[in-house]
Amino acid sequence: MDRNYFDLSGRVALVTGCSTGLGVQMAEALASAGASIVPVARRTQLIESVAGRLAGEFGVETMPVRCDVTSTENVDAVVDAALERFGRIDVLVSDAGTGAIGNAEEITDEQFRQELEVDPFGTFRVARAVAGRAMIPAGYGRIINIASMYGLVGNMVAGSTPYHAAKGGVVNLTRALAAEWGGHGITVNAICPGYFYTKSHRRDTRQRLLPAARQGHDPGAALRAGRRARHGGALPGLPGLLLRHRRGGAGRRRLHRDLIVRPDRPSGRVPGRCASATTA
Repeated sequence: MDRNYFDLSGRVALVTGCSTGLGVQMAEALASAGASIVPVARRTQLIESVAGRLAGEFGVETMPVRCDVTSTENVDAVVDAALERFGRIDVLVSDAGTGAIGNAEEITDEQFRQELEVDPFGTFRVARAVAGRAMIPAGYGRIINIASMYGLVGNMVAGSTPYHAAKGGVVNLTRALAAEWGGHGITVNAICPGYFYTKSHRRDTRQRLLPAARQGHDPGAALRAGRRARHGGALPGLPGLLLRHRRGGAGRRRLHRDLIVRPDRPSGRVPGRCASATTA
């Protein structure tokens, strides 16, 4: 039986925080697999730009909607609009977030409260609306919450106690929802990324604190600019391999990841090229 487990044709994904960074990258991966995308964020111009690019690049339907995840009425209205347009929501990626920086003894009540409103509470508001209106009635759903490694550990880079507390809340919220909604055919998982290089988070002295001395990056940026995508470097524990990013053929319009042998460090145990896998 020939099945493509990365084919999301006919599926609909709602992605919050989809104006920049990881939210956009998640939407690109889902769109590359054929899913219709509902990009959600506060900055209308940015999500409209993202929606137009996804539609043009991957040929999928998109519906950008402005949303403030701290407003229950706003969140409910967005979910209702998506259901009216598509009739379903199969995938939810919650990436909306913020980050208060400062010494713990100087953080104000308002800073701490705002962090909790956006991250654990905002994540819950969207999950509640999507699950209650779409996924539980359908008996199916996939929810991915973007937390952080700082939801699991502390740090000595910069004071960000509210962020740690909020992301820790997202991690355990994910466990609770997974247990409660599993019987409805809904899976709920969290991703806890490390540092990613963005316009607001540049390479600096923190680089020295990273085990591999590198931050995450957006491989699609080079592809969109028409340049050869830069590989991500050697894989941990597999020094003879590189992770290479490439665009699929014109008929597929999908992003691929290839494992290739490093020319400077060949390995006799690994073939010259491993089978590629489409991201989803």
